[in-house]
Amino acid sequence: KYMDCVEVCPVDCFYEGENMLVIHPDECIDCGVCEPECPAEAISPDTDPGLDKWLKINTEYAEKWPNITIAREAPGDAKEMDGVADKFKQFFSEAPGQGD
Repeated sequence: KYMDCVEVCPVDCFYEGENMLVIHPDECIDCGVCEPECPAEAISPDTDPGLDKWLKINTEYAEKWPNITIAREAPGDAKEMDGVADKFKQFFSEAPGQGD
């Protein structure tokens, strides 16, 4: 999980799981500042079609995981994992991350 995006968010709406970040859709102001900061291009506006699954996941886990506002270094395997198909299905963990 890359964390470049969390430091540019003006409303601190990112939440950290063990191996991914989510955005709280009710807190996000749709400013788009985080989108170009994500090296994996994993952030899309919740108004884009076909994102219902991700909206549900973001909503659920933003309520369970700790808030994160300070970027840390990406894991050593971040570049390897970038673009891997079915990452969510294969590797998702419900465990919370460290947060701030």
